[in-house]
Amino acid sequence: MRDHPTIEQIERTGYPNIVAQPEHNGTDYFGDEILVGDDIAEDGGELILQDNLEKYLADVYGFKFKTAE
Repeated sequence: MRDHPTIEQIERTGYPNIVAQPEHNGTDYFGDEILVGDDIAEDGGELILQDNLEKYLADVYGFKFKTAE
């Protein structure tokens, strides 16, 4: 009994890389993965994803963010 042709191909060549993964470039202050091309900030050697910058400033420096009235 033969396997399905796709299974035979996988056995010969391995699994295809269905989605190319961006290169990992470490983690930020909160443990979130930094990928090549991500926007980051640096504070005394600490890396912070730009998306986490407001949270970082609030946690580390006590910044308060609000909307002007």
